[in-house]
Amino acid sequence: MESEEAKRANLKTAKQAFQKLKTEWSKRPPNLEVCGQLLTELKVLLLELQFLPTNADASEEELLLARSCLEIGAQWSIAQREIASFERYMKQLKCYYLDYKRKLPESAQMYPLLGLNLLFLLSQNRVAEFHIELELLPIDKILNNAFIKHPVSLEQYIMEGSYNKVHTAAHIVPDPSYAIFMESLIETIRNELARCLEKAYPKISVKGAMSILNLPNEQVLAQYSKTRNWQYHDGYYMFSGDVDEMAVDEEMPYVNVAKKMLQYAREMEMII
Repeated sequence: MESEEAKRANLKTAKQAFQKLKTEWSKRPPNLEVCGQLLTELKVLLLELQFLPTNADASEEELLLARSCLEIGAQWSIAQREIASFERYMKQLKCYYLDYKRKLPESAQMYPLLGLNLLFLLSQNRVAEFHIELELLPIDKILNNAFIKHPVSLEQYIMEGSYNKVHTAAHIVPDPSYAIFMESLIETIRNELARCLEKAYPKISVKGAMSILNLPNEQVLAQYSKTRNWQYHDGYYMFSGDVDEMAVDEEMPYVNVAKKMLQYAREMEMII
């Protein structure tokens, strides 16, 4: 069994490594490569010390050190756009945030990161998991905390079909780190709408496609159409069939149809 003296020495080494990480991360901009190396070093030290929440012998000092390392790791993952890494860090952090909330003082990074995780799930269309995570949070935080309210409001906008509000919210985020998942969320919504259009109609005009998919110009639409294998002909994008099929009339309520289809699909997913 590890002696107290050896444990203190290892803890001192871990604290020194964390101070290096904290100093490097506080630089603007931080050196992400150096931060990544320090995080890797700290992972090894944390495993050797075994001061994880599952370790009954772990002190508050050890748990706080581990939590702080994981928080920087989650933020570093976002800065690096390493989404899988962010998800791994959040899975570990939730234990400190939720299971040990009575043993540890609340972290200033807790709700910014939990809100970011909710936005991540929403951007991945993982609605069931989104609601499971939401149920773990106090109702007052859901209603009043800016970091939690933001993804909750977005989910409500999506269910209502108020996609213009989602696009507006993309420019009003509670923290710059939220931008990466806002981009992903908008792309997810765009793909859902495109899928609904493909099911509902044989083709759509350029003007109609730009409007419903909220794309800025014909060039961007042309690039997007290639990802969906749409065929362009005489001012229309073809989803299926030949060019003589009926086009989508600009006066037809295709926007409402697509919105309702998307809403029904999400409701069914929640039920299942």
